[in-house]
Amino acid sequence: MSRARARDRGGRERLVVIGGDAAGMSAASQARRLRGPDELEIVAFERGHFASFSACGIPYWVGGDVAGRDELIARTPEEHRARDIDLRMRTEVTEIDVAAGRVRARDVDSGAESWTSYDKLVIATGARPIRPDMPGADAPGVHGVQTLDDGEALLGSLARARGSRAVVVGAGYIGVEMAEALIKRGYEVTVVNRGKEPMSTLDPDMGRLVHRAMTGLGITMVDDTEVTKVLTGDDGRVRAVATEDAEYPADVVVLGIGVHPETTLARAAGLPLGPHGGLLTDRAMRVRGHEDIWAGGDCVEVLDLVSGLYRYVPLGTHANKHGQVIGTNAGGGYATFPGVVGTAVSKVCDLEIARTGLREKDARRVGLRYEAVTVESTSRAGYYPGASAMTVKMLAEHRTGRLLGVQIVGREGAAKRVDIAAVALTAGMTVEQMTSLDLGYAPPFSPVWDPVLVAARKATAKVRATVT
Repeated sequence: MSRARARDRGGRERLVVIGGDAAGMSAASQARRLRGPDELEIVAFERGHFASFSACGIPYWVGGDVAGRDELIARTPEEHRARDIDLRMRTEVTEIDVAAGRVRARDVDSGAESWTSYDKLVIATGARPIRPDMPGADAPGVHGVQTLDDGEALLGSLARARGSRAVVVGAGYIGVEMAEALIKRGYEVTVVNRGKEPMSTLDPDMGRLVHRAMTGLGITMVDDTEVTKVLTGDDGRVRAVATEDAEYPADVVVLGIGVHPETTLARAAGLPLGPHGGLLTDRAMRVRGHEDIWAGGDCVEVLDLVSGLYRYVPLGTHANKHGQVIGTNAGGGYATFPGVVGTAVSKVCDLEIARTGLREKDARRVGLRYEAVTVESTSRAGYYPGASAMTVKMLAEHRTGRLLGVQIVGREGAAKRVDIAAVALTAGMTVEQMTSLDLGYAPPFSPVWDPVLVAARKATAKVRATVT
């Protein structure tokens, strides 16, 4: 059917892309590099006002580290169109007709609808913020942070706020980063977190270090508590959030609870979804069972190379790589995406936070026995000016010593050390093999034994003790 449709257009195939951000436009751009407009027509639909932007940069824009919105835009719609990519902004795809090879799209402003046929389809619909089902969640002054439109709305709300009290709901990556942004803007910040410690992507003992640092910055931490409703004033705007036993005044509320894969279209079209609600693809990012449909970015599930299971890990790094793989394959080449090890970094003011691989509860969930060690070290040689404390936690498989995961919390120079562990995890190294890694050393950059290698040595000793 695909070749027949192409013949109707004089032999030129049509690639349709749903979603104009990282995965979608990376796929479109890569396909265009491989095939010119005489061979491949590319039509992309984006329902928002912006394409190819960095959502990860929004907290830094809000906090004033990034001067303006446009600095977060990698490529404008006009730049895409100049490369013969027909990018249609403010146009939402409302239906995928897999059998007929077409999508229905609606102009957001006019409401006009039309069908567009495709030979090849890319689904890059991203994620949707979790918005709690509770009274007042949609009140003026309550904000999610997912798009540049969201960032503009939040900045507008901050400008109109009558006071300087902010509540952040959730203490994951977005929650922690937004708490920092609001502190920088001079707000009194309260973080309400249903977990026992912030950063549930860390083990609780490492999350406790983040809690201590946030409290030290003047952030009020309310852990192990869930918001039950948003309270509003006579003007309808937010005035506080309520939990089971307390109220916390707020002139603005930021939701940092997390996201779900946006797969409403895919589900309605009968495409395969995984246990986390994300699309399932093969190594070429092709939707399982569908030769001419690919998917990537925050709407897909990915293979965890450490546990061997599929996970939902919505990160911009993955989305851009997915797009490159999809664009290569849709453009007639060949590429694969093997999976992830779950590497992520963040910060709250000068505290750097990093993790890769499995947490303790992840290892238990998949039935892995493990040994865990924690070491205290410094970012530089202890005698060199500016050396700061760093905590490294490492998990190794019981008896085999295979590296399972690493978490790092510290000051300058801490976070990017997790890349050592990410490479080791991808290579399937043991902690003993890691101790021989030839890492760079000079007093301004590291102690003689890098903190990650110190942890590997300690883990090696613990593993050896289990087999003797």
